[in-house]
Amino acid sequence: MTSTTTIQGAVPDAVGVLGGGRMGAGIAHAFLIAGARVCVVEVNDDAAEAARGRIEKDVAASVQRGKIGGSAEDWLERLKTTTDAAAFADCGLVVEAVPEVWDLKVESLRRAEGQLSQDAWLATNTSSMSVNGLAAELKRPERFCGLHFFNPVPASKLVEVVLGEQTSQEMKEQAQQWVAGLGKTPVSVQDAPGFASSRLGIALSMEAIRMVEEGVAAPEDIDHAMTLGYKHPVGPLALTDIVGLDVRLGIAEYLESQLGPRFTPPQLMRDMVERGELGKKTGKGFYTYE
Repeated sequence: MTSTTTIQGAVPDAVGVLGGGRMGAGIAHAFLIAGARVCVVEVNDDAAEAARGRIEKDVAASVQRGKIGGSAEDWLERLKTTTDAAAFADCGLVVEAVPEVWDLKVESLRRAEGQLSQDAWLATNTSSMSVNGLAAELKRPERFCGLHFFNPVPASKLVEVVLGEQTSQEMKEQAQQWVAGLGKTPVSVQDAPGFASSRLGIALSMEAIRMVEEGVAAPEDIDHAMTLGYKHPVGPLALTDIVGLDVRLGIAEYLESQLGPRFTPPQLMRDMVERGELGKKTGKGFYTYE
């Protein structure tokens, strides 16, 4: 089935990103090369400097690959990194991208909301937490939604727009336009545990891990079955290495608490996390990396 709906894309003139880790830096990069001025707020000077380094690397790669014209220096003139959330005052949109810890999310969103103008919008990049629950902690829940970006942000073509019960229709339409303005495709879902993408992705990855645990097949054979047989661009175990076993374990535990034992993490997954075998970021997961 082919959709006939065309969404006109446009990004805000100024965008804030709260948290400049791997995902936050990717989100900042996406809005920067779409033409926005971007401000990234971090917890301290070292983290802010590290965030700038990540974004500079991504922008330089985009120039080198011919995705954007001009020089990296020209694009980076519109980037600001700071520790002062007051810099969000002139942003039309702020995207929170801090780690998946409930109290930290709530504190960060409140901090950002307190700096925004009355006509600005606020979003969370959570991959599994309740948008309704987060919205209940805010003063203007109608101007809040989930914008679930995927890793790596520069290469991913999808953003999940997660709508809370109080998310306004205007917010939904604005979010779809922002995503289209980034050259990505918006998929809108109602708030539910794991949304659509995390729920399905975790289910597939955990079953693949159980197959390894039971000795059904080696990781590379399981991944080949999905990439060659089902045309997935990357297998579920390689993708788990990319995302991080610790990240996926956290999501699985949350889904188990909300949806029941069908999302209980395999013991092998827990054991690997305990050993520090978290995937690409530690050099070892289901595969070994240099």
